[in-house]
Amino acid sequence: MQNQKTNAASTLKIGLVGLGKIAVDQHIPAIHGNPKLTLVAGCSPHDRPPNVLAYSTLNEMLKMHPEIEVVAICTPPQIRRALAMEAIAAGKHVFLEKPPAATIDEAETIKNMALANGVSLLASWHSRFAPAVETTREWIAQRTLTSLRIVWKENVRQWHPGQKWIFTAGGMGVFDPGINALSILTQIIKDTVLVQKADLHVPLNCAAPISAELDMMTERGLPIRAEFDFLQKDLQTWSIFAESTAGETMALHMGGTILEIDGKLVLQEKESEYAGLYAHFYQLVRTGKSDADFSPLRIVADAFMIGKTIAAPEFIE
Repeated sequence: MQNQKTNAASTLKIGLVGLGKIAVDQHIPAIHGNPKLTLVAGCSPHDRPPNVLAYSTLNEMLKMHPEIEVVAICTPPQIRRALAMEAIAAGKHVFLEKPPAATIDEAETIKNMALANGVSLLASWHSRFAPAVETTREWIAQRTLTSLRIVWKENVRQWHPGQKWIFTAGGMGVFDPGINALSILTQIIKDTVLVQKADLHVPLNCAAPISAELDMMTERGLPIRAEFDFLQKDLQTWSIFAESTAGETMALHMGGTILEIDGKLVLQEKESEYAGLYAHFYQLVRTGKSDADFSPLRIVADAFMIGKTIAAPEFIE
């Protein structure tokens, strides 16, 4: 079944589900910054950002605003499936904040229902839209790599204050930011990435890891090492390093905004990832297409499946 297309003459009318930090910091500014988009309303059981018409539930929002064409879901992943299914059943296109759901099966269920109902679906990976990612992908495509390393460390108290859901079952812990690195990895490396070993450090009072180390390999045998940490005290480290058979080196820093080749700066640009993400989604809806790649989530799922759980000290915010 072909996805339904929205009238190209009008702006895309959006309803935002979940009005917490990520919605306020990224989604609302990105929507307001695009003249092709209109934020009609939002819903949350408790959050009430200024200048946003807010309702307590998705059902209430859609009932009061049948003109909404798109539902963007920014809630914790544990409840995204039910909300996405409700939106799709109402004939709405769906934008899923990362990760798309709490499990692979939930994500696939959403994807299948969107296809069956002819609506567009975006499993969004905002880090793929960082300004240096495409240049990095092109550099790697022209070379044979000998190694690739991810170092992704940040302070959970700074970036996720009060967000206790992250350390509950399904919240993914340090993989909540770490999956950003994995979304870049699966964009710049064309081969399937296989998890071989995972050490997951889980605080005694939590159900999800606060740090992790992964050893991975591509189908062609490229070794990949990833180090994730939620207790970084200094400036965050969001970096990916690679070396080629010719001895060339690549370093992608600050989540994909800085690119160095052989130690020399070749690109440094600050750009709103979410502006590009929403522009991409707009085109998907207009052309009746979907973009639902779950490969970053599969890596996390595999890490949990074969990972070794190591007890860590209790986390006190």
